Amino acid sequence: MAIDPTRFCINRKIAPNLSIEAFFQLVTRLGLHKVELRNDMPSGKVTDDLTPEQLRALTEKYNIEIITINALYPFNQISDDLLARAEALLQEAKSIGAQALVMCPLNDGTRIDTQTTLAALKTLAPLFEKYGVKGLVEPLGFPVSSLRSAVEARNLIREANLPFQLVLDTFHHHLYENAEQEQANADITPDIGLVHLSGVEDPRPTAALTDEERIMLTEEDLLKSVQQVQALEKRGYKGIYAFEPFSSVLSSWDEKEIEQQIRHSIALLQG
Repeated sequence: MAIDPTRFCINRKIAPNLSIEAFFQLVTRLGLHKVELRNDMPSGKVTDDLTPEQLRALTEKYNIEIITINALYPFNQISDDLLARAEALLQEAKSIGAQALVMCPLNDGTRIDTQTTLAALKTLAPLFEKYGVKGLVEPLGFPVSSLRSAVEARNLIREANLPFQLVLDTFHHHLYENAEQEQANADITPDIGLVHLSGVEDPRPTAALTDEERIMLTEEDLLKSVQQVQALEKRGYKGIYAFEPFSSVLSSWDEKEIEQQIRHSIALLQG
């Protein structure tokens, strides 16, 4: 399986201690050009202490493409605060040239019915259109998540005829026990706008896994992310794969280790 290297993207979560410029430099050394920025980094800001103009200058200097900002949460619990944060993130995305904003559902055990989630998507759609930014809905597979199913998310998007796409995450796909069966009966491949990749070696029960267990891809990966990618490729997926580990162990990695981990994960995917 050969995947064009231009389809690989690096989520900033893998380099929590690097400045944005150092992160861009690392990505460039790997021969890659796509990144995901976040609003949950130590600075609490998507651009740290940089102005939009300074960030754009860095993307031009290092030939970097900002695929997404992660993330608007919880997108399916509409409030004045949520709408204000959505507009602020969309303004920021437009100002720095980010192509899309990821939207995550409420993930605290509160049940949110389908119609409420659908209404939230309909409410947010005009804002995304206003700023010319793509919306990517990411179902979370945790047992406490209010939207676990990628097929359900796809159906809601189609039902409302909305311009959103899905983020399929190999970790969350593994956590949601009905994912394989649902996706065997409903091919969501055309609706996927981005795939998030990570790996897990921790042997605890699947339902007990958290973001803390998410590392890069390995030969012992219990998520079987390589096999998940192979299946997506066979179904015709031609989009972007973004590496998104979360474990606190990443904070101890220096740049050499980060590069090594990324190169190894890509080598596993390339077979």
